[in-house]
Amino acid sequence: MTDNTEAPEAQEPEKQEQKKPVLMERGEVGELAKTALLAVVIALIIRTFLFEPFNIPSTSMKPTLLVGDYLFVYKPAYGYSRYSFPFGIAPIEGRVWGKEPQRGDIMVFNLPRQNGINLIKRLIGLPGDQIQMINGRLYINGEIVPREFVRTFDEDKSKDDLEGRQNGIVKTTEYIETLPGGIIHTIYEETDDQPLDNTGILTVPEGHYFMMGDNRDNSRDSRAQEEVGFVPFENIVGRADFLFFSTNHYAALYEIWKWPWSIRYERFFMDLDPVRPAGQPAPPSDGKSEG
Repeated sequence: MTDNTEAPEAQEPEKQEQKKPVLMERGEVGELAKTALLAVVIALIIRTFLFEPFNIPSTSMKPTLLVGDYLFVYKPAYGYSRYSFPFGIAPIEGRVWGKEPQRGDIMVFNLPRQNGINLIKRLIGLPGDQIQMINGRLYINGEIVPREFVRTFDEDKSKDDLEGRQNGIVKTTEYIETLPGGIIHTIYEETDDQPLDNTGILTVPEGHYFMMGDNRDNSRDSRAQEEVGFVPFENIVGRADFLFFSTNHYAALYEIWKWPWSIRYERFFMDLDPVRPAGQPAPPSDGKSEG
């Protein structure tokens, strides 16, 4: 009778070979963790020093920016301050490598009167400018800012409000506004007699800027001195550079299965710089008329 039982010495190498894959799996997990950590560090560096994503939650910048737009904020555009960093933790006084913003830029800034809240608006007034609204018309340094009529249409407010706080149709007029220096952008107006359509003369202090939303009757901005007011240079996070994604807000960024019916493909990679006259340098980046 043949004995098929192997000697213990013969079984031992086989047991060692069975353990090796476990050791290799542990090594692979360690490498995967290192790779993930490196990816997180690189993402944080890019977000802090180069591009920070920002999504549009309100209608204050229509028609330029729509609810559901996702854009990149270019951090080096104006240098860095403590608000350029997450939670404002950087021990920076003022601004380093500061570069002057240009009128017409769309920028993200930290709300001066409530730290931790970021807003996105268009730069209208520079330091020393005198800004005033008279019957819905914008005046800069005593001169009325020209606007050209484009169209009047019925705007459905409910389409931009998932919480159901706004509804009904509002008559809205679209204009092309030309800021000093020939900078062109589009604005919306509902009427010319809203609460912020008439102000006193507001003189922009040194080191501060005057911001306004393009959707003039649906924006709380520098005209509301008690809520927003003038924006210190230090509070600017960066310049809105371009859109990288846009949805009609019926699908969140993670709801991939809804994208085909919710994505606004035509808005992908849309540049957000205003139209400037020929010969005027753009910011660096990686019907009837009314007078």
